[in-house]
Parts: sequence; C-alpha cells; structure tokens
Amino acid sequence: MRTLSTPSPALICPQNLHSFQNGRGSSTSSSSITGETVAIVHSPPPTRLTHPLIRLASKHQKDHANIDRMPDQCIIQIFSYLPTNQLCRCAQVCRRWYNLAWDPRLWRTIRLTGETLSVDRALKVLTRRLCQDTPNVCLMLETVIVSGCRRLTDRGLYTIAQCCPELRRLEVSNCYNISNEAVFDVVSLCPNLEHLDVSGCSKVTCISLTREASIKLSPMHGKQISIRFLDMTDCFLLEDEGLHTIAAHCTQLTHLYLRRCIRITDEGLRYIMIYCTSIKELSVSDCRFVSDFGMREIAKLESRLRYLSIAHCGRITDVGIRYIAKYCSKLRYLNARGCEGITDHGVEYLAKNCTKLKSLDIGKCPLVSDIGLEFLALNCFNLKRLSLKSCESITGQGLQIVAANCFDLQMLNVQDCDVSVEALRFVKRHCKRCIIEHTNPAFF
Repeated sequence: MRTLSTPSPALICPQNLHSFQNGRGSSTSSSSITGETVAIVHSPPPTRLTHPLIRLASKHQKDHANIDRMPDQCIIQIFSYLPTNQLCRCAQVCRRWYNLAWDPRLWRTIRLTGETLSVDRALKVLTRRLCQDTPNVCLMLETVIVSGCRRLTDRGLYTIAQCCPELRRLEVSNCYNISNEAVFDVVSLCPNLEHLDVSGCSKVTCISLTREASIKLSPMHGKQISIRFLDMTDCFLLEDEGLHTIAAHCTQLTHLYLRRCIRITDEGLRYIMIYCTSIKELSVSDCRFVSDFGMREIAKLESRLRYLSIAHCGRITDVGIRYIAKYCSKLRYLNARGCEGITDHGVEYLAKNCTKLKSLDIGKCPLVSDIGLEFLALNCFNLKRLSLKSCESITGQGLQIVAANCFDLQMLNVQDCDVSVEALRFVKRHCKRCIIEHTNPAFF
C-alpha cells in the first residue's frame, strides 16, 4: 500500500506480471513486449531478496560482488544511460537501488517508447512520484520524449503541461492522437519550452497560446512563445493561415522544418520571413506549391541562413537559386534534389556566391552537367558532401575536376550516373577519405 512516508515509484512493464513474480522474467524493455503495456505502482523493494526460488549467495560471494562495492556516484552514472522504463525496473532490485534510481539528477529527462505503451497512465504516475517534494510541480524535469507512442492522447500532454513548468524540450513525433488544444496547453503553461517536435502529428495545424494564457501572460512575455526549434514534418493539414499564427507567436525560431506540409505556399513563407528573422535552418522539402517567389522571401534571411532544403519543389528554377545565392552568402547546406528546373546556370550562381558551401545535393536534376561541376570545383573548395544521384548529364570528366580541387570531399553519391570505373578510381586517389556511393559493379 502506498503511503506518504514511502512513496512508490512507477514501473513501466507488462500488465501480466506472473513471469516476473515466479523468477523467470525477462529483462526485455517494454517496447519489445507484446500485449498492453501499462504503468503500475509498487512498494520499495526489501533490502534482501527472499523469494524461495532464489538461492542466496554465500558470504564469500557477497563480499566479492563488484556491483555492491561500486560507489553511489558510479551507479548513478550507469543509470543515466538507461531509458525510463529500465530505470524504473532497477528501482525494484534492492532498497539501495531504489533510492539511487530516484536521484533527481536522473529525472531531468523522461523517454518512453512503444506503440502499446499506456503513455497517459505512465506520465501520470511518473509525474506524481517526481512531484513528491514539491506538490503538484515537478521542477527538475526538462525533457520529455515520447516519440512513436501512438496511445498518447491530449490527456497525457495536459499532465505534462500542468506538472512541468520548467519543461524545455518536448518530442511527440508520430503520436497521431495529439490535437491543437493539447499543444496550446503545453506552450502556454511551459514558458521555457524551446524545442518542440510534433512531426507526424497530423491533427496539429497550429502553434499558439490558449486564450486564457494570452490574457494572463501578456505582461510577462508579450504573447510570445520561446520556441526556437520547431519540427512539423508530415503535418499534412498545416496551411498558410496556421503558419501565419505560428510565425506571429514564435518569433524566436531559429530552426523550422516543414517537410511534406503539402498545403504550404509562397504566402506562408512570406509570413515566416516577416516575423521570424533569425532562422538559420529551414526545410520546405516536398512542399509542391513553393516556387521561385518563395525563394525570394527566404532570401530575406540573408547571411543568417545556413541550412536550406527545397528537395522535390518542382516549381523552383534557376531564378529561385539565384535569389538564394545572391543574398545568402553564408549558406553551408543546400538540398535541391528533384528540382528539375535547376541548370548549370543556377549551379554557377550558387558556386560563385556561396563559396563556403559544405554540402550540396542536386540529384535528379537532369539539366546539371559537367559545366556546373566545374564551377563548383573552382569555387567551393570546402565541399565535403556532394550528391549527384541520377544526374544523367554528369560524366567522369566532371567528377575528376571536382576531385582535383575538393580534397576534403568525404561523401560522393553518383548512383545511376554514367561514370566510368577510371573516374571513380581517380576520385578515390585524390579524396582518400571519400565514401563513394555508386551503382557500377566493376568498382569496389
């Protein structure tokens, strides 16, 4: 029975505990166990194991048990590498491990995985235990990662919002039952939240404060949200209006990922550039309505932009690339795979203006040829990663020019390119650390 003097920790384990009670249980984590997984409550374990099937070690054996002689700090360090469910299991071993497993330093992060996990119950029990010293408030918890837990609902997020005011990082990717209201509660009640990952949460269409928070907290932070990292990949229902609301409330964004948000247009990007002027990394891959006009808006970030992904945005041409090249001179990473409107002229603009480029993907751009590679080789000497997959106009001559000038090249993708074995060997001789991805069976 749980009492105030001996609060029970939460154990994330299978609902059927018979195999654990008879001494034949497995140590497999909850994510690999079939059947429903729940959070249960148990009493602190006894100092010594008394099960009749467990043979107690002799005094000589106990004296030489290395784990017992380890100092508390070492055990805590080992525990710090365990996921939440395994850490809760360790609390069952003995009274010493029970006390060490609930050291506050181990509970800055909660990490739960598994499609069958009853996450709402688990979060409720865990936060209740962590709120023991500070009733109803868990001050040490800063990170919650429950990615892939399909049974997580708004109720679980509301528990986090109510109990964890110091939360800084929340990842709920691929949790399909999460809605806007739950996200609003979290960002409103956790003012220090900086990192939010809702990728794959198809019901999430906006990030904003609740109406009550907008009224109460406006003197504190002017209705602004402190999120800097936002991943909304695969949020298919996100539209320009929702993006407008996000931009207006999350003005401190530096990392924004909108991959496969297929309803986003150039107008949505215009809102982002009006409010979020500090963005360093931006991805609009597979946003098919983004065009050269959107690139003109993105170019307003100027030298602050370091990472840009526009893969499979079929409406982007050399015109859009020219905007980026002209104003974003400190760009380090560009993914333009599948942008079939890009030609050697676009690559030329890019190479001459973004000379610090380190990673470039122009795969499936059939109009890029050896001429474009020559401009890259003569201007971008720091290039480390280059993908030319399925570039039909690329030959071995272009690769040799790149290899002769870009000695730091570490990855080269020439799959489905008409490149000779001799050219691949030339690259390997000049770029010794380069890993070549190819489809030529004669080269190994």
